[in-house]
Amino acid sequence: MLFNSTQFLIFFPIVLLIYYILPSKIRYVWLLISSYYFYMCWNPVYIVLILISTVITYICARLVEMLKGASYGGAEGKKLWMKLTIAVCFIANLGILIYFKYTNFLIDIANQLLKPLNIAVPSFDILLPVGISFYTFQALGYTIDVYRGQCKAEKNILKYALFVSFFPQLVAGPIERSENLLNQIRSEHKHKLWDYEKITTGLITMLWGFFIKIVIADRVAILVDTVFNSYEKYQMTALVAGAIGFALQIYCDFAGYSTIAIGAAKVLGFELMENFDTPYFAESVADFWRRWHISLSSWFKDYLYIPLGGSRCSKLKHYRNILITFTVSGLWHGAGLNYVVWGLCHGVYQIVENELHPLFYKINEKLGTKVKSFGYRLFKVAVTFVLVDIAWIFFRADSLYQALHYIQRMFKYRDWWSLFDLSIYELGLDIQEMNILISSVILLFLVDLIQYKKKMSLAGFLSKQWIVFRWGVLFVLLFCCIVFGCYGPGFNSAQFIYFQF
Repeated sequence: MLFNSTQFLIFFPIVLLIYYILPSKIRYVWLLISSYYFYMCWNPVYIVLILISTVITYICARLVEMLKGASYGGAEGKKLWMKLTIAVCFIANLGILIYFKYTNFLIDIANQLLKPLNIAVPSFDILLPVGISFYTFQALGYTIDVYRGQCKAEKNILKYALFVSFFPQLVAGPIERSENLLNQIRSEHKHKLWDYEKITTGLITMLWGFFIKIVIADRVAILVDTVFNSYEKYQMTALVAGAIGFALQIYCDFAGYSTIAIGAAKVLGFELMENFDTPYFAESVADFWRRWHISLSSWFKDYLYIPLGGSRCSKLKHYRNILITFTVSGLWHGAGLNYVVWGLCHGVYQIVENELHPLFYKINEKLGTKVKSFGYRLFKVAVTFVLVDIAWIFFRADSLYQALHYIQRMFKYRDWWSLFDLSIYELGLDIQEMNILISSVILLFLVDLIQYKKKMSLAGFLSKQWIVFRWGVLFVLLFCCIVFGCYGPGFNSAQFIYFQF
């Protein structure tokens, strides 16, 4: 069930209405049933995978907590058994993830190695379950938190099951932590049922999420698909437009989902973590990753990068930790060498930034550069965006070869005149559609600028404005979603990009 579907627009009000009617002590059961139904709308069989992951992590967390409180076995013995329990939990969950997501990728690598021997391993027809990477990481994060003593193991398996499968963020995040979402589920019966401010804020947040998804992301997707699907026939201008378009598409697509998820959860009385913080205003690649997909970035930082040693080690090991973390991040996003290279690009970017930082500091000091000036910071933002956008090409391309060939053509075949001959309107969008896109992007820029400068969301900003202005903005957004949104029987690009991960 997609957020931007008629089915969801019927499903969500029904869930909300019954949630408000039910007694407080059983409302979480209704949310669990609703979450399972939500997931089963894609493929009912794969609900078994969520159940398996839920049961394994639930049992392992309870065992770890029991071992901690045991009065026998000695400290070292208990620690060993706890580590074995966590290891079993990880092997079982990651084993399921690897089978469904990486089997054919591993077979392809094996076939390349076995090619000289004329041996070929047949591939399997495996359908990737929606959101498996998200709920697997969320459940594993919980078990680590219990092991570290950062949260108590949940005794009520139904409440824990809701934590793993909460429908607003189930299939594409944010990847929630137990200290946030699980604690809210535990105290859910104490929530104030009718909170006007939360409900209105949540609905406005959802409306903004729908706007950037169906008006911007799904519109620019037409241009991006046109360029990437036939990149061999295009030159620099079109290829640059396709690359920039994809940077815009993936941001609005993924941020759109997260925004709708955060808004829907807020209407139900739950607070989800922010997943994006104006990432294209970042002044370095490291800063970009503090702003992009924050829930995943913080997950890798807390559960992989820091356990490896983080930055509290030698420079060589520090750089090794960065490369390992971003290589794994690339693999998490997709089973392909292009994703690995995308991750490595970001790791290398940060290593180069660290190495060049002292040099740039000396240069700026000698030249008297005003490093806090608007012009200098704008320059850093532009450079960061270019680096990130080049890496996005590897992410969007169907293969490593296509990505490299795309970049080669982008730099080799220059056609500066195309900037002035209106050929940009031949990339899947006519003049009217392009003008709608440009106008929408301007609005997106203004909203992101408000968030960047004032550190508040659109809903928070509007709550402080004149009521006529507030309702005027909301009417414009709703009007744009209805009139200019990309949806309907003839539209094929409605699925959120991150569902495949």
